[in-house]
Amino acid sequence: MREPDAAFADARQAVLYDALDGDRSDLDAYLAVIDEVSARRVVDIGCGTGSLAVRLAGAGIAVVGVDPAAASLDVARTKPGAGHVTWVHGDATALDPGLAADVAVMTGNVAQVFVADEDWLRTLHAVHAVLRPGGWFVFETRRPEARDWESWDLPPTPVTLPDGRTVTVSRTVTDVALPLVRFEGSTIIDGQILRSASTLRFRGRDEVEHDLREHEFAVADVREAPDRPGKELVFLARSIAGQPT
Repeated sequence: MREPDAAFADARQAVLYDALDGDRSDLDAYLAVIDEVSARRVVDIGCGTGSLAVRLAGAGIAVVGVDPAAASLDVARTKPGAGHVTWVHGDATALDPGLAADVAVMTGNVAQVFVADEDWLRTLHAVHAVLRPGGWFVFETRRPEARDWESWDLPPTPVTLPDGRTVTVSRTVTDVALPLVRFEGSTIIDGQILRSASTLRFRGRDEVEHDLREHEFAVADVREAPDRPGKELVFLARSIAGQPT
C-alpha cells in the first residue's frame, strides 16, 4: 500500500498533529457506537497518534491500534494509558486474523486514503478477518456531492501551540480530478518549513455499500457525522459470515 503522508510519517510533523487537529469531537460518535453495541475488544485501524485508542483503553476496553506511520505511533506511545493498548506498526493486513474483535473502526476519514481499488479491497478483507462473526465495522467518509474540498484552502495562519510557540500553517488544494482530490500543506516552525502532500479518494454511498456487501458485510445503518452534518457519512456494517441466514 502507499506510504503514509509526511504529516503523519515525519516525526517533526507527527508530534504537532494533536495540537493542530482541534478538539477531536469527531471521536464522540465512535465512543457512542462502541458503547451502543457493548464492545469489549476494539481494533483502531489508522489509529494515528492514538487519541481514540487511549480513551477506549481508559474505559477498560481491550484495544489494538494499527498504523503505517511509525512516527505517529511513537507519539501515541507517550500518552497516558498507552501501555494498555497493543500498538501494531503496519496497515490492516498486518493484524492477526484471530483477534475476534467486536468492533473495527476507521476514524478521521482513514477510509479515503486508500486511493487504489486494490488497497481498499484488501483492507476490507483484512477488516473482515479480524472481526468475530457478527462484529461491527464503523467508519466515516466524506460525501463527494458536498464538495467540501472547495473550502479547504487555508492562507498562512498563525497557531499557538500548548508550549507557547507559534507555528504558521497553510493548505492548498492542488488538483480535483474526481474521485481523487490532491492537496498540499505546510507548517512553519522554528524557522523550518515542513511540507506534506496528500491524495484522498471520494467514494459515493452506493459504491461503499456495494464494496461492503462484496466483502460479507451487511450495512445496518448509515448516519450523519454529528460534528459535520451534510458533509460526511458514518457507516455501521456488520460481519455476516457464519451468521444465520
